[in-house]
Amino acid sequence: MHRSALAGVQAVAAHSRLAFARHTHEQFGIGVIRQGAQVSHSGRGQVQAGPGHVITVNPGEVHDGAPIGGGVRAWQMLYLDPAVVAQAAEDLRADGRSFEFELPAQDRPGLARDVLALYAQATAGAAPLACDALLLRILAQAGVPSASARRQEARTVPDAIRQARGLIDDDPAAVLSLADLAAASGLSRYQVLRAFARATGLTPHAYQMQRRLLLARSLIRQGTALADAAAAGGFADQSHMTRLFVRAYGVSPGRYALAAR
Repeated sequence: MHRSALAGVQAVAAHSRLAFARHTHEQFGIGVIRQGAQVSHSGRGQVQAGPGHVITVNPGEVHDGAPIGGGVRAWQMLYLDPAVVAQAAEDLRADGRSFEFELPAQDRPGLARDVLALYAQATAGAAPLACDALLLRILAQAGVPSASARRQEARTVPDAIRQARGLIDDDPAAVLSLADLAAASGLSRYQVLRAFARATGLTPHAYQMQRRLLLARSLIRQGTALADAAAAGGFADQSHMTRLFVRAYGVSPGRYALAAR
């Protein structure tokens, strides 16, 4: 993680053979593959990305990633807090855009150059005016029309599962049973189990673990001690949090805490 001059923007560079388990982020992510290639599942389909390809992820989108051929792949990513994107959306409203990234991987050299330029400027402490202009241009190129995003949400997350998901989202650390989710959704336990996985790409338990990881990561970014973040996130102990954190993000909570400072 590199120090970023932009508030609400994290800069992350990776060079890794790791295969990341399915996980989610609370931020928007956009980056460029610099070396090697990877295959990944996302809420928008299974894709491959090679050198120079732009890769994106939306908040809450389930995804994973593995190197193709077992080799090393490297990338640079910018993770944008939703508030940063919301502010940009106000400026670009005239274009009729929302900020659901449209494609999880794409070969667009111009967009890739802009993303890498913004990464370089953010990590070099460039003037905010230059960074702001690049960010707006990137989002204007990569966004999907808002009506399309709403239709996709309606197709993929039926109302009953939205209720069950909301029960987890409201308190990720809560001790919940499948019966609790069934009651919230009005479905049987078997129905909610199948429909939840079909709609979100994760079982209810796996989804709850992702929400707990996101909560713990947010607390760590705010300076919360690791043991306290684990407890607040509903993990059995700090070791439990650490194992899941490394599996999802490829870095330990301690390393993440140092970089976040």
